[in-house]
Amino acid sequence: MVLKGRYVEDNYGTKEEVDNAYNRISQYTDLAKAVENADLVIEAVPELLPIKQDFYTKLSAVANEKTIFASNSSTMTPSQIVDFTDRPEKYLHLHFANEIWKLNIAEIMKHERTSDEVFETIIEFAKDIAMIPILLHKEQPGYVLNTLLVPFLKAAMQLAADGVADPKVVDKTWMISTGAPIGPFAFLDIIGPNTPYNLYKAWGDQGDELSAKVAAWIKSEYLDKDRMGTANGKGVYDYPNPAYQTPDFLK
Repeated sequence: MVLKGRYVEDNYGTKEEVDNAYNRISQYTDLAKAVENADLVIEAVPELLPIKQDFYTKLSAVANEKTIFASNSSTMTPSQIVDFTDRPEKYLHLHFANEIWKLNIAEIMKHERTSDEVFETIIEFAKDIAMIPILLHKEQPGYVLNTLLVPFLKAAMQLAADGVADPKVVDKTWMISTGAPIGPFAFLDIIGPNTPYNLYKAWGDQGDELSAKVAAWIKSEYLDKDRMGTANGKGVYDYPNPAYQTPDFLK
């Protein structure tokens, strides 16, 4: 519901057009009903491997034989999940950036058993929905975008978690020094804390002490304070008028 206003603000449709599009969306709690006769299912369940594996086991049991499965996982590879599907040749990953109506890339990652026909079908699907296909012919955790972005955000949060610099100072430094329109913490607000928290906590549980520290910082500064970023208007910044957009922020 929050995004409806964003589409209008960014001139991607009038309020009536956005409302009409929203009203065409069907929502179900019954998985079998939701995917009945679907050509494509794009999964975006939480970024936790057991949850995804369980979802695909259940999805495989009810989906039509023709249905292509695509995960929107931010960092996992197809090989981590494919064996929990019943159709490896029709399984691949299709990852979107945030605010996809403006930042319109679709990263498409196949695995060694994805059929060429399915790969080409998803490339054409991405074009049909006004995305720019970014093709990955080899599995890569994080695709192209998050391979670059995840370490960047992690470094920014380390500065805050270690008490080196306030998040807004980190953003100001990045924006002034690079000319970027936003800094890493503004970007984190857009992403929301849940996916980064799950990712860094998983790495922390595997022994990465820095990731554990960053996950603890996200929990204390975001999750425990119900600051979910732009999703509820409260993150490092308050929305709809975040401080980094004010004329004095970069002074």
